[in-house]
Amino acid sequence: MTKTEFRPAGRFSRRNLVARTFGVLIIAAMLAPSGQAMAKMVPDSFADLAAKLLPAVVNISTTQVVKQPQSAPPRQGQEREQGQGPQVAPGAPFEDFFREFFDRQRRGGTQRKMTSLGSGFVIDPSGLVVTNNHVIAEADEIMITFSDDRKLKAKVIGRDAKTDLALLKVEPKKPLVFVKFGDSDAARVGDWVVAIGNPFGLGGTVTAGIVSARHRDINSGPYDDFIQTDASINRGNSGGPMFNIKGEVVGVNSAIYSPSGGSVGIGFAIPSNLAKPVIAQLRKFGKAKRGWLGVNIQSVTKEIAEGLGLTEATGALVANITANSPAAKGKVEIGDVILTFDGKKVGMMRRLPRIVAETNVGKRVMVEVWRKSKKIKLEILLGEFPEAPQTAAAVEKDTPRSKPQAPVIIKPLGLALATLTPDLREKYKLDEAVNGVVVINVDEGGAAAEKSIRPGDIIRKIGPEHAPVTNPSQVKSHVDKARENKMKSIIILLERGGSTRFVGLKLEES
Repeated sequence: MTKTEFRPAGRFSRRNLVARTFGVLIIAAMLAPSGQAMAKMVPDSFADLAAKLLPAVVNISTTQVVKQPQSAPPRQGQEREQGQGPQVAPGAPFEDFFREFFDRQRRGGTQRKMTSLGSGFVIDPSGLVVTNNHVIAEADEIMITFSDDRKLKAKVIGRDAKTDLALLKVEPKKPLVFVKFGDSDAARVGDWVVAIGNPFGLGGTVTAGIVSARHRDINSGPYDDFIQTDASINRGNSGGPMFNIKGEVVGVNSAIYSPSGGSVGIGFAIPSNLAKPVIAQLRKFGKAKRGWLGVNIQSVTKEIAEGLGLTEATGALVANITANSPAAKGKVEIGDVILTFDGKKVGMMRRLPRIVAETNVGKRVMVEVWRKSKKIKLEILLGEFPEAPQTAAAVEKDTPRSKPQAPVIIKPLGLALATLTPDLREKYKLDEAVNGVVVINVDEGGAAAEKSIRPGDIIRKIGPEHAPVTNPSQVKSHVDKARENKMKSIIILLERGGSTRFVGLKLEES
């Protein structure tokens, strides 16, 4: 049996070096992906994919006729201001012609054509083309140019401003090359993607990158759920497709983040799973028919979750309900937290509008809500999102007002409260229909100030039971009870300027 020799780690010998190097190579070979896996991870080239997809990607140019306002001719003795048009020197060639032209222009105004460029892609051999709504908005004429330089006029089949999608139709002489939508939910951060479009009007341009992030909200609309990519996307790429390496459309390129207007490696695409149902409805109805619940919602913060007895900050908190809406008819109440809708977990608040919008109009859905510290299920008949905006309104009955009382300081909240009186209504410009307790002072270092509560705000309800309040003593009673129960936060329904929202306030030591 050979005796094993241990040497200090710092000593060097040729034998140790060879042994260590050999060991490292073996370990590296074991950890490294196989050649087949590497080939799958890193394509040698996108050339074959681009050659296959380019014929289905189109350039879109739009023309809009804009009438310039007519300008009044200069008054007698008034010189033409600099910038109002070229001045014609007396005795210059064609003096009469130019003077007549500019005089006619001032009298009647002029029309000029504005053009813009974008991208799109064919989804049906009969000539259906998808693009962004903002690419063709207010266009008087739409022209589509294919990769072989064919040009065809297009008409709008339907458009949807909320998702920024539009469907166009051309009349080709023969079937067109087209592409299919893929599953955007399967796209993972780090996956390869290819963008094809018409940046800066240069024509078919291919760029490649990866999925940088998912579920981005860039405050462009109510259904924001963008895929972020570092594939170069510039002006003119709008409406073009984002492909996975299978050649499936997983996104519609729509926006860039750029102080300069050029690509800085942050582009955004509408996920295909959001676009597909919208495009199908535009094709069938010429507009998007969305499910409608009829609630105003807000996020559940940590403080609100504690105030409602929820173990985690999840779901969508109902702050207001539209009268005669599906939610009102389905017995949804202000203060409910919607946890699941039609079997789908809500999670983040902004996910609910998309889930509702994608649900078929007229479907009966089960909605699970958190109400008064327990889960309950409601069955709701989903309506269609109304074209005209409707005002959300509280569905509960107004609570009679109590007699005026002296202001009360709620030290754990950092608030001074008072009962509503005619004088206070006049001071804070409050309508007679407003009921609750009015904030008359806020401690700058208190919990209320931290949540931007200010004098003139109205506290309508308080606590996990959403109890209506009409005088400060009721608020104090609920706060005292919450502190006795060792609650860290308490929730209030706050009204300001006709809008309501729930606020979770930390309970400070008195």
